[in-house]
Amino acid sequence: MTNIKAIIFDAYGTLFDVNSAAEKCRGEIGDKWEMFANYWRTTQLEYTWLRSLMNRHKDFWQITEDSLDKSMKVFNIKPSMRDELLNLYKTLDPYKEVPEVLENLKKKKIKLAILSNGTPDLLKKLVKGNNMENFFDDLFSIEQVGIFKPSSKVYDMPIKKYKIKKKEIVFLSANTWDVSGGGNYGFNSIWVNRNNNVFDNLDFKPLTEIKNLSELSSII
Repeated sequence: MTNIKAIIFDAYGTLFDVNSAAEKCRGEIGDKWEMFANYWRTTQLEYTWLRSLMNRHKDFWQITEDSLDKSMKVFNIKPSMRDELLNLYKTLDPYKEVPEVLENLKKKKIKLAILSNGTPDLLKKLVKGNNMENFFDDLFSIEQVGIFKPSSKVYDMPIKKYKIKKKEIVFLSANTWDVSGGGNYGFNSIWVNRNNNVFDNLDFKPLTEIKNLSELSSII
């Protein structure tokens, strides 16, 4: 792949494990921890899309709280765990290959950035808490435009900042709807298919599919 000037990553589910908060509480939650974590994530995403459609914006942290409250009721998790789960969400674990991959990409002198639904403060804490602040040139938050992915206004941000063409950006996400959003916008979208899922039918096929970010070395 040639003429690539920026590599843009989604954060949640792509660089950072969204299930790691619930997994650290598996002793208290029990065997249902993974179903609970998946439900929390699904509800969180649904709320971002619904609020965008209704023009009733709340930031990602407020939506994370709202979706957690519903999920805890559905799975009958004791209310006393709420603060612990939220605090753990602020310090999600990166996937194991991420630090080495970012370190190697940084040597290529290409712009590296995150483009995320997360708030600026959440992203800064997440990156800093995992000692990754030196890898990224920018942390783009949807709060700059006030609407969630997959709005084209979100994908516009790195184009406007870097003054480059859409095809000069590689965009990576583990979320098929996000891959399609970036791809339909014009990015070279790559799907990080960590869980052997099936791609959605949203008028876009990813440039390529990888199992984890370590496979990037053979592409870029």
